[in-house]
Amino acid sequence: MSRCTWGSGVRIWGSVSGRSRRLGLLWSWCSRGAPCLVRSWSCLGAGNRSRAEKTPWRWGAARGVQSSFPLDARVPQDVLLFQHDRVRFFRLLGLFCAAQVLFWTYLAHFAFHSLRVTGSKRPDSDSQQGEQPLPTLPGGATLNLGSNKWRYGFTASCLTVGSLILVGGFAFSRRSISRVILHRGGQEVSLTTYYLFGLTSSFTVPLRHISCMSHRSEVPAMIPLKVKGRPFYFLLDKQGRITNAKLFDITVGAYRKL
Repeated sequence: MSRCTWGSGVRIWGSVSGRSRRLGLLWSWCSRGAPCLVRSWSCLGAGNRSRAEKTPWRWGAARGVQSSFPLDARVPQDVLLFQHDRVRFFRLLGLFCAAQVLFWTYLAHFAFHSLRVTGSKRPDSDSQQGEQPLPTLPGGATLNLGSNKWRYGFTASCLTVGSLILVGGFAFSRRSISRVILHRGGQEVSLTTYYLFGLTSSFTVPLRHISCMSHRSEVPAMIPLKVKGRPFYFLLDKQGRITNAKLFDITVGAYRKL
């Protein structure tokens, strides 16, 4: 007499011819009419019942995947998947961007209003009074910082550098994630991102619109997330805390074609 234990926990008693232990596969019919593998099961003889009690059932044993139960993303309540508090850092980033904008704006104002024509030609050696000589570059070329070309060019360059620093800091803060919450049912996810000076805001998107471009074990510092319909990547700092790693990997941390 042998006892067959199925993956679902149903036990069937009966005699098995041949060897005392056999491994079988449970097949069921899919909706398309083709057989598909559902679970594995094992039959053990009476002498090996103690081993059956100690050996846990393996989901997908044919592929060697060992797990006591399959993970389900349909959570009964909201679950916090990721959290990283960086309010102080983004406050300092906001102050840095503001200081840079003020500095480069002042420099642009100085360049536009203070640069003057220093001279138009070199003085003759015989003349006692003449215009001041122009600054000379290597090679003998003269440099007139007061010309319109230099004034407008230097002013525009200063304003561009200040604007780029401000835009870069703002974009980085808006793409840095503070929290990831999987909502009840597992169909929607809320992402909380930062503003400059430590402010935050949240938005909710369907889970199918989120794709993780690299597994968290493959990146050194930041986990990139792509959200459908939004430019650039959202970044999860690995210094943050992932509260449920397995649930994170099958939901937000999974790759999807968007």
